Amino acid sequence: MNAADMIRFELDGREIDAAPGESILQAARRAGTDIPHLCYTDGLRADGNCRACVVEIDGERVLAPSCCRAPKPGMKVKAESERARASQRMVLELLRADVPAAAEKADSELAQWCDELGVKESRFAPREQPAPDRSHPGIAVNLAACIQCTRCLRACREEQVNDVIGLARRGADTAIVFDFGDAMGTSSCVGCGECVQACPTGALLPAALVDAPGAPVATPALVRGAFATEAVEVPVAATATPVSAPETRAIDSLCPYCGVGCQTTYHVAGEGVEAKIIHVVGRDGPANAGRLCVKGRYGFGYPRHAHRLTTPLIRKPGIPKSVDLDPANPLAAFREASWEEALDLAAAGLARIKAQHGPHALAGFGSAKGSNEEAYLFQKLVRTGFGTHNVDHCTRLCHASSVAALLEGIGSGAVSNPVRDVEFADVIVVIGANPAANHPVAAAFMKNAVERGARLILMDPRETPLARHAHRYLQFRPDADVTLLLSLACVIIEEGLTDEAFIAARTEGFDAFRTAALAFPPERVEAITGIPAETAREVARLYAQGPNSMIFWGMGISQHIHGTDNSRCLIALALMTGQIGRRGTGLHPLRGQNNVQGASDAGLIPMMFPDYQRVSDPAVRAKFEALWDTPLSDKPGLTVVEIMDAALAGDIRGMYIEGENPAMSDPDLAHARAALGGLEHLVVQDLFLTETAMLADVVLPASSLMEKTGSFTNTDRLVQLSQPVLPLPGDARPDWWIIQQIAQRLGLAWKYAGPAEIFDELRQALPAYAGITWAQLEAENAVVAPKFTEDGPSYPVLFVDDFPTATGRARFVAVTPLPAAELPDADYPMVLTTGRVLEHWHTGSMTRRANVLDALEPQPWCTVHPEDLAALGIESGAPIALETRRGAITLAARADRGMQKGSIFMPFCYVEAAANLLTQPALDPFGKIPEFKYCAARMAGIS
Repeated sequence: MNAADMIRFELDGREIDAAPGESILQAARRAGTDIPHLCYTDGLRADGNCRACVVEIDGERVLAPSCCRAPKPGMKVKAESERARASQRMVLELLRADVPAAAEKADSELAQWCDELGVKESRFAPREQPAPDRSHPGIAVNLAACIQCTRCLRACREEQVNDVIGLARRGADTAIVFDFGDAMGTSSCVGCGECVQACPTGALLPAALVDAPGAPVATPALVRGAFATEAVEVPVAATATPVSAPETRAIDSLCPYCGVGCQTTYHVAGEGVEAKIIHVVGRDGPANAGRLCVKGRYGFGYPRHAHRLTTPLIRKPGIPKSVDLDPANPLAAFREASWEEALDLAAAGLARIKAQHGPHALAGFGSAKGSNEEAYLFQKLVRTGFGTHNVDHCTRLCHASSVAALLEGIGSGAVSNPVRDVEFADVIVVIGANPAANHPVAAAFMKNAVERGARLILMDPRETPLARHAHRYLQFRPDADVTLLLSLACVIIEEGLTDEAFIAARTEGFDAFRTAALAFPPERVEAITGIPAETAREVARLYAQGPNSMIFWGMGISQHIHGTDNSRCLIALALMTGQIGRRGTGLHPLRGQNNVQGASDAGLIPMMFPDYQRVSDPAVRAKFEALWDTPLSDKPGLTVVEIMDAALAGDIRGMYIEGENPAMSDPDLAHARAALGGLEHLVVQDLFLTETAMLADVVLPASSLMEKTGSFTNTDRLVQLSQPVLPLPGDARPDWWIIQQIAQRLGLAWKYAGPAEIFDELRQALPAYAGITWAQLEAENAVVAPKFTEDGPSYPVLFVDDFPTATGRARFVAVTPLPAAELPDADYPMVLTTGRVLEHWHTGSMTRRANVLDALEPQPWCTVHPEDLAALGIESGAPIALETRRGAITLAARADRGMQKGSIFMPFCYVEAAANLLTQPALDPFGKIPEFKYCAARMAGIS
């Protein structure tokens, strides 16, 4: 800040400087003086309603709220004058009358200010106290402690834009309410906990902090999920008891879930084996600005779940391989072993297969949930220890087609701009993604942008929560993605909205794409897409004319046999309009897992070394042979589904799987499970006895994110450090240590001392990380990649001047719409699509073992249009049989008018109704990604 811009004023006889835009309260605090305040908190709009922060200003008759009053040059302010202090104390005394000390948490902000200003008790009559509300498994509501500061309301409505909390009634009857006066647990609350983090008194608290003997807190009804430890009933109201929070220590780390990469602070009680996480708050990280979602806030219980593996396991002789084991009783099929025995057996089996059948009879799946260092070591082990490039991970099942198109079109598989660039966007396009469920913090920033005036264009066959914020919602028909996108491109070309200068200077191949697009005017294809021609034209104009337009997409785009073509069309839209290379523009495929970007960067891809360097390129191969001091195969490896096919055919005979669960995540699970179960030797490294671990010969107990040090790269290319929050349980070990032990037993002379040393080598392999040091990560918490030199810049926005291709130009690729691999017919007349839900994540191995999350969504379900249910005489909530050509499951059907008639959506996190028993394994020919988003299905009621 330029000193000339500072505003000098006097506070209690001392001259201080305020920055432009700062309030008196903010300037005072920065200068070391904390003025009492309750309704104000960093990150929320100042409201000035509690009046605890009033100050005296010379020349003014009334006291002013310092939280929303800007200083002026020469202004004389008194925060500690007798008049100001008397008013501040009166406010606190009035609030103390309304909030009995027994109702609030002991260290609340109200209690702290009362102590500091000497307010011990109140002379005023108390109000009638509302009963506590314990209907939500994660949030305890006690409005007896509410001072109506509206911090929770602003957090809910203005920060997260969820619009659940409001003020009802008037005068002395004014009260905070959820929706229309509903209990928290039955309201539309999404459990983000932003209100809890904002509350200054304890009126809203993490349920785990509330000490209410005999009050059950685990689940909101007499139901339980597959991994719940108990099923209990939680009453809507319970007797108020004083809050006695355990003493905790705060440890900064990261959220273990989606690709947003939220920074967190874990509050931990106890030591050693007794240590446990009590609650979590968001840190002011560059990706989340202090915000969290329900998973980040309440999904922390899984590391201490009773199913946690703590000892190496070896399969007992003669026990058949099956996914029907009880994860609470692994000793039914396994015996405990020492690390020495388990590692020796694990490595010996892999070595034997390599010696007898060659290196390509082995394969490995690494993890997008592990750190960059673990991903780097794992792919290096497969390439140098196994001698093959048969290494892959979950990116093959989520954004492989997006990456294929991005590498082909613009030379980089990474996002061009961070999520928070929506702040600079005029038009935001979200297609084939449900950020409100899968990336809720990112969705919050999008909603903030809409509140600011940006126009949101949502395109999806299923109406999702962002639709109510959208300027235009295009509910196109399933499988019509390419046709719709070509029609938008056609409009832009026909109406002269292309950026001809950008196309000429920075791209190639436009003429062929132009010809392809002009064959699909909206009027011709509206019967195919279901989108009126005029709506398509309006949206095309909005995007092209921006002036700054940004595209986000998810697996609704990528998980098709034409997923690469879908992404090619999105790339073309950005290129033809010049909507790339500056703030508020660009292309952003939202990454699903917390480190899928970093794992891909680190080389967990069968046809690419770290930094997307081709295995087939002799010069690249020579570079890695020199770095790793070993010869490398010139044969690109197999992908996830190809490895399963090869295993079933007997070509792949042994596998090492670290932190992945293909027995739940792969399409056509009967096929995948048969392939895994038929392996000669399977080594699984994981936290729990997952469905994949149930089929293993050796199971190695690994570390969760909350127990490890490592770097993780989020969807924005932001590299961040985690640090241990909990000690490892039992005899579980760090993942990097386990990988190194296997490597040593395969003859590799690895002697890494820890993650910092591994990261140092990783920097040599990844030019994009070469300028990022471990010391910088420790000092700054987050560094954007690419950063090519230590003294050079990072690049939050890519492709400003050119593209990282051989010519420096981006490439248009002409496409033609193709149908899905399996279409509805008379036998299977409906379309099934699968995805994630807000409360659960991926295959559920973590979130189903987090009590609050599993309590919120404990049982499998699907959504169907109510007219489809009515046609079959099925009530909403009733069980149905859902069937495809590959299998059948039973689950509850929920009526949802956001669904198109003839379509079914279901989550894939429920082992008891595994969606991927139904999905089909047809692959996109370029990205080799399965078509999870479309297959023919039928349903029937169950009497």
